[in-house]
Amino acid sequence: MAPSLLHFKTAAAVAMASAKAAENDNVSRVQLPDKTRNSRVLVLGGTGRVGGSTATALSKLCPDLRIVVGGRNREKGAAMVATLGKNSEFAEVNINNKDSLEAALSDVDLVVHAAGPFQQSQKCTVLEAAIETQTAYLDVCDDTNYAFRAKSFKDRAVDANISAITTGGIYPGVSNVTAAELVHAARSESKTEPDRLRFSYYTAGSGGAGPTILATSFLLLGEEVVAYNKGQKIKLKPFTGMLNVDFGKGIGKRDVYLLNLPEVRSAHEVLEVPTVSARFGTAPFFWNWGMEAMTNLLPAEFLRDRSKVQQLVEWFDPLVRAVDGIAGERVSMRVDLECTNGRSTLALFSHRRLSVAVGNATAASAVAILEGSTQPGVWFPEEPEGIAVEAREELLKRAAEGAIAFVMNKPPWMVETDPKELGLGIYV
Repeated sequence: MAPSLLHFKTAAAVAMASAKAAENDNVSRVQLPDKTRNSRVLVLGGTGRVGGSTATALSKLCPDLRIVVGGRNREKGAAMVATLGKNSEFAEVNINNKDSLEAALSDVDLVVHAAGPFQQSQKCTVLEAAIETQTAYLDVCDDTNYAFRAKSFKDRAVDANISAITTGGIYPGVSNVTAAELVHAARSESKTEPDRLRFSYYTAGSGGAGPTILATSFLLLGEEVVAYNKGQKIKLKPFTGMLNVDFGKGIGKRDVYLLNLPEVRSAHEVLEVPTVSARFGTAPFFWNWGMEAMTNLLPAEFLRDRSKVQQLVEWFDPLVRAVDGIAGERVSMRVDLECTNGRSTLALFSHRRLSVAVGNATAASAVAILEGSTQPGVWFPEEPEGIAVEAREELLKRAAEGAIAFVMNKPPWMVETDPKELGLGIYV
């Protein structure tokens, strides 16, 4: 029900579902450079939804990698390791404990931080530990404050000679890279400047992601939405500004609503696009109505209180799980770019299974780091020092394994079922 995607019922369910789907997607193998081919990769939150899917995707993409599943539950960890096979192991890690983190990072080459939610986290403990132990870093953060807090460690990461990417999952993450590619094509091929960038996301139900995604959803409803209009930062009420967006074949038209997502600010600042916004929607339609109602009826202070939000999660979780069984877990993201010369292009990505798509996307960013595409420092995916320009196409190809739709740099009419309806009269 929101862009963050973590946790599942049990580690065994995550592992079996992700592994089975990955096998069916005919994943292409990656030949890493000799110096990183046998790297040890620690996946924090490896028994959860995103972490488990990422570990599975990494083991498929790069069978020689040694995967360390990091978590606090040994039973779930053992189930994940049993599925991944001989090149994997479990490590008990408490991400809130500095000593525990540094001990876990002391003998790994890359840490993937998938242990959310990131909302309201006051410290970047995993990133700090990665810098202290000179370990490459990737997170799937979907929180603006956390992402820019991570960016503040850039100089320390440069001094430690480590590469780090924040917001490197599916959305934000792959969505940022697609936006960067659209802007790059506009400037290099069409010799025009970007004017408006719109991120639109859809997930059926919660994507089967369970309690953590519910917590993230409710916490985001307590945040003012930051968007940009003609270069000016504006603040809007969350879950307003509804648009009916056409996600094309397999998904169709879906209502999406404004949320405060980090790629809005990063794309505005990094890609220098004057007008940027991001929206999200889910299904069945009454979940959207419920989110609107919560925004209107509950005080923002309530929705920013993690203990109160956790109580809401406990109440709603059984219902969400029941509906997920009917709704499925289709996911789609559409990135629209309008330019000063009137040129409009889009990128579109849709997948039948969020659990597979998020793992492929995060694994693609992890592999890019291992291939040497990232310079020392802390970067967003759209920054050329984060994912090098020449590495973007391959990253997107890997992330799109098994997709039902993957379109880059095409005019809207090639995707939409009714192109007349999208975005008329909307300025952000």
